[in-house]
Amino acid sequence: MFVRSCPASSSSPCASRAGAYCPRSMGDEIAFVEANGLRFAYIEQGSGPLVLMLHGFPDTAHTWDDLRARVAAEGYRAVSPYMRGYHPSAIPASDADQETLARDTLALIEALGARDAVIIGHDWGAAAAYGAAALAPDRVQKLFVIGIPHPATLKPTLKKLWGVRHFAAYKLPGAPERFARNDFAALPAIYRRWSPTWNPDPQEFDAVRASFSNPESLNAAFGYYRKLSPKPSASLAARIAVPVVAFAGLDDPVAEPSDYRRAARMFDNEYIVEEVGGGHFMHREYPESFAERVPTHL
Repeated sequence: MFVRSCPASSSSPCASRAGAYCPRSMGDEIAFVEANGLRFAYIEQGSGPLVLMLHGFPDTAHTWDDLRARVAAEGYRAVSPYMRGYHPSAIPASDADQETLARDTLALIEALGARDAVIIGHDWGAAAAYGAAALAPDRVQKLFVIGIPHPATLKPTLKKLWGVRHFAAYKLPGAPERFARNDFAALPAIYRRWSPTWNPDPQEFDAVRASFSNPESLNAAFGYYRKLSPKPSASLAARIAVPVVAFAGLDDPVAEPSDYRRAARMFDNEYIVEEVGGGHFMHREYPESFAERVPTHL
């Protein structure tokens, strides 16, 4: 295991050097593909080896706008799908469990015409990425996980249980409707709780509000929590044989860098922990500096 500490930076490559990549906006063209029995929407940039970028909650494919542009500029085909149930991806007939999310990831690689891929995952996207790498290591070239240490190694503490108290609240009847009240007032509150040093522009949440304005999509997103079990599923109980880079936010109030170091026992290949500025949403807090960091490992 290798641990590197990376200070946060707010400098913008677009402003600082000619010819640098610049992220695209919410107007990106959306394409669709059938995978694992569901129609997935996705945004794509670039050409070359596939890099699949999986978002978490509460988020959308646009969480990767900065990083997707940078990865594409490095000579990769960067694809960020809307996860299962997140509009405009299709609404599944039942709640998604961990194994389904892992199989979705592998099916997306195949549906996009690739034999294998680099996978980048944040939050629920990281859980899906861990699962996919465990199930089919030959389909995953490398794994980047953000904000989530390997779930099988997490030790509950009062601090952690308090930090993830929404896990229980989101299982309750009426939880999606409560989340949607007052134009999704709970949305910025969640971001502030998980990334306490971030003061985002209100427009940061436009894409999520647009996706969750479909009540079925909002309910499907909460379905991830309804199916969540304290016992790791099969794909999360297995060791991982592919190289992994894990990004730990130095300001994350729940997952500490030590949690990532403790997770090293789950990995049989190279395992690097990058300690970077920011909380759970570190890639959105410092998008330019984060987008600079990832290509050094590709």
